[in-house]
Amino acid sequence: MIPRSVFDSEHEQFRNSVRKFLEVEAVPFHSQWEKDGCIARDLWNKAGEQGFLAPTMPEEYGGVGVDFRYNAVIDEEIARLGLTGIGFGLHSDIAVPYILNYGSEAQKKKYIPACLTGDVVTAIAMTEPGTGSDLQNIKTTAVQDGNEYIINGSKTFITNGQHADLTVVVCKTNQEAGARGVSLILVEAGTPGFEKGSNLEKIGMKAQDTSELFFQDVRVSRDNLLGEEGMGFFYLMQELPQERLSVALTGTSVAESILEQTVTYVKERKAFGKPIAAFQNTQFKLAELDAEVTNLRVFIDRCLELHVQGKLDAVTAAKAKMLSTDLQCKVVDECLQLHGGYGYMWEYPVARAFADSRVQRIYGGTNEIMKLIISRELLKD
Repeated sequence: MIPRSVFDSEHEQFRNSVRKFLEVEAVPFHSQWEKDGCIARDLWNKAGEQGFLAPTMPEEYGGVGVDFRYNAVIDEEIARLGLTGIGFGLHSDIAVPYILNYGSEAQKKKYIPACLTGDVVTAIAMTEPGTGSDLQNIKTTAVQDGNEYIINGSKTFITNGQHADLTVVVCKTNQEAGARGVSLILVEAGTPGFEKGSNLEKIGMKAQDTSELFFQDVRVSRDNLLGEEGMGFFYLMQELPQERLSVALTGTSVAESILEQTVTYVKERKAFGKPIAAFQNTQFKLAELDAEVTNLRVFIDRCLELHVQGKLDAVTAAKAKMLSTDLQCKVVDECLQLHGGYGYMWEYPVARAFADSRVQRIYGGTNEIMKLIISRELLKD
């Protein structure tokens, strides 16, 4: 394994703390959470007490003001342990930064401190039943009525949907303006007309609460507008590189973890009187995967460095998301094969990873959209 230079000793001390926390507070309970369809709500508060929620937030709002590498450490450790139900990444890497980057001072002071303690769990409602990755053509509307917006529409596949106390809702404030008609509006749980639908039953990520959200004549103050009206699509595009890096960090760590576990397994499991590791097919397959994962890790670490420097562009982030999730799925599939029938048993981490990994190529923008982003830049005049 090539030594990683992106982290320093403080990051590694932080990693040890995160790992110990997860091993005590999450690992023993995750199987039950998979049956429940969501993690325990108090895990959010426990993580908040340790400073594991949105650590990049400034000290003036109760944060510690560190760089994104601390978020990366948390993402990697959650992925390494197969704790796919824990939606800290969506909260810390995606939703809360919208409030910091585009919110008013009043919004920041009201919400960010509670987001850091776990008293407020966040979600972002982009996807709709008929739009998928096509954010310009969302149907959810927010019509101005005096000093209020009236929101109508529905969202689906919303991570943290059941637990969310505060949701960033992507709306059309001008239906005729295309991308320039998109705005972001904060909606608190319990607002009249805002209903959380059923917790969706998914192929994998079974401990992650993923929901439909419904808005019927939901009235919120204009003060709930995040940033400027009509700038929502621009804000989304600005934040997507960090979201896609977060997905890439997860994908890379899953691939590394499952590969490591498989190497251990093939040394112990025997077939035809000798360890599976003794067969040339096993050796060559693991060698190929290890080389590809090493190659990916170097690239993703470089992307993380660029992001900390404020230099990660949308095209490079798209490459990171596409390459990492494609390889994640390949590694998990090949490693499952090396487990034989046991790889198909839910008790084995590789089986869970097989089910959990597939969505990585879909959310955050499908990998087909990533190819479109890359090709447009490649072929532009």
